[in-house]
Amino acid sequence: MCNAKTEFIEEAEGKTVKCAMVERGTWARTDAEYFLPCDYTPAEYDAFLQSLDFEYDHGYGTQELFGTIWYTDGTWSARYEYDGAEEWQHRTVPVVPPELIRTKQ
Repeated sequence: MCNAKTEFIEEAEGKTVKCAMVERGTWARTDAEYFLPCDYTPAEYDAFLQSLDFEYDHGYGTQELFGTIWYTDGTWSARYEYDGAEEWQHRTVPVVPPELIRTKQ
């Protein structure tokens, strides 16, 4: 079992959160949604974290948590499931390959 609040805090550590959305449920249904809006207040951030203070099974089986954390630096973390286990994965925008960049004439 894993605590969703603790996991969120660990994933966001060292980054500035812009906003976030977390869903609890399955691929077929959403049981609960948790939102942290852009330009949130400290009270909204605390309330968001408290809403995530629950245990869920992040081990092998179906994915139970879905969501995205957007950061102010343009990166984000997304929930994903691989081989039955789920976790957050931090992502950056890929570099555009040179062959896709037009040269000015």
